[in-house]
Amino acid sequence: MPRKDYLKSVRRVVVKIGSSSITENGRISEKRIETFVRDIAAVKSRGYEVIVVSSGAISAGAGEAKIALEHLAIPVKQALAAVGQTVLMNSYRHAMQQHGIMAGQILMTEDDVKNRRRFLNLRNTINALLKMNAVPVINENDSVAVQEIKVGDNDTLSVHVAHMAEAQLLILLSDVDGFYRDLSDDEPIDVVHKIDENIRAMAGGSGSRYGTGGMQTKINAADKVIKSGEMMVIASAAEKSVIERIVSGEKLGTLFIHPDDVTMPGRKRWISFNMNEKGSVTVDDGAYRALAEKKKSLLAIGVVSVEGSFSPGDAVSIIHNNRSIGKGVVNYSNEELNKIAGVRSDKIASVLGREYYDEVIHRDNLIVF
Repeated sequence: MPRKDYLKSVRRVVVKIGSSSITENGRISEKRIETFVRDIAAVKSRGYEVIVVSSGAISAGAGEAKIALEHLAIPVKQALAAVGQTVLMNSYRHAMQQHGIMAGQILMTEDDVKNRRRFLNLRNTINALLKMNAVPVINENDSVAVQEIKVGDNDTLSVHVAHMAEAQLLILLSDVDGFYRDLSDDEPIDVVHKIDENIRAMAGGSGSRYGTGGMQTKINAADKVIKSGEMMVIASAAEKSVIERIVSGEKLGTLFIHPDDVTMPGRKRWISFNMNEKGSVTVDDGAYRALAEKKKSLLAIGVVSVEGSFSPGDAVSIIHNNRSIGKGVVNYSNEELNKIAGVRSDKIASVLGREYYDEVIHRDNLIVF
């Protein structure tokens, strides 16, 4: 299928711009940012909504403070991020003003996307900015988030933003022009429909032109995007008018898309990618068929065993034949579930001594892989 047909339904786009794409000689390049903003303005003029995820705060701070980035302690990097974020946003703001566009800054951490209430508040803020015809410019809050300061983390952040904003397309712009099958290939792969072990080996194996760094984070991002029914493109930031050409359907970089027309509802998407499992529930053959084939809820009668320590509202992995087949939010603690495993729903109250839920995991809070 031509790219244009894949992309015809796109109206909201998240664009991730890497540090190397907006820096020059160790400093933020206003010229490069102006080039990207000109491209964004052209896309917006065609009716698209655009959200930017931009790296570069630490690099900008290092340039401002005239400090080399090598061998810096975490507190110094955090301080540089605090300095550099103002430099970075001022550059975006100035460039966007030339096109009559407002820029709205949002700083996030991993905790913001794992907490459901904060996740929804951020979604509301993004939607409000887009209604104002502004461009949200999002970055990690590197001045407070220690573990997020690492190469490639904004690839993951951009997926969270795409999910949060319910964008149809995520574009990762960097210093690579797509995903290559082999070092000897002249052109990147056009379309990838599934992230399997072969694809992961190409991203990080000895035959990869990218080594084991940045491309692995991009492939992990692509895996989440494909499973949620969205689309992602990896392309070179050096291409002229790259964003406009991609949304127009031009064959640039590599497109990642599910082979079927699938869309994961927003709440299930959040459960799947933002909640950490606190334990696991093993199910029998009947429960597996009910979940995978009949799209039913998980009932206590189908539970074989329970592992881990969890409370109602936590996420657990669902196991069948020693394989994870899904994930969901439980209505029972591990202690309660151990008591009612294998019990019919109409007998739960007599076992626990009170009325409770009919379902261990309701279908609306469950994902089957």
